[in-house]
Amino acid sequence: METRHINLEENCAEITARSAMLDGSKFMDVSMRNIRITDADLSDLHIEGAQLGGAYFENIGLPPEDHPGHDPALRQRPLTFRKCDLNGSTFDNCDLSGVEIVDCDISGLKINGVLIQELFNRK
Repeated sequence: METRHINLEENCAEITARSAMLDGSKFMDVSMRNIRITDADLSDLHIEGAQLGGAYFENIGLPPEDHPGHDPALRQRPLTFRKCDLNGSTFDNCDLSGVEIVDCDISGLKINGVLIQELFNRK
């Protein structure tokens, strides 16, 4: 596959890219509302200064057991969320084993309906 450098400085709504390699691409000062990314390798993705209100992340991680690309020997590399406003967000059916929460406001944080602050207060 040949490498082409494309500079877009115009309205390009509804671009469709299939079987495309966009490694090393940069998107700056762009509106990407209502985009959908499916079956993509976003390893080492860096999103900074973005508004993600209403975003939906689903089936994130390595391929599941029923996927032909599944390899039980592989482990998902850790994700980092830094200086994020996740208030009111929901994590549903997620593997949070080994997760570390550092210097975060956890007021109102619940796990399976139990306020975490209440667990701290029981000591």
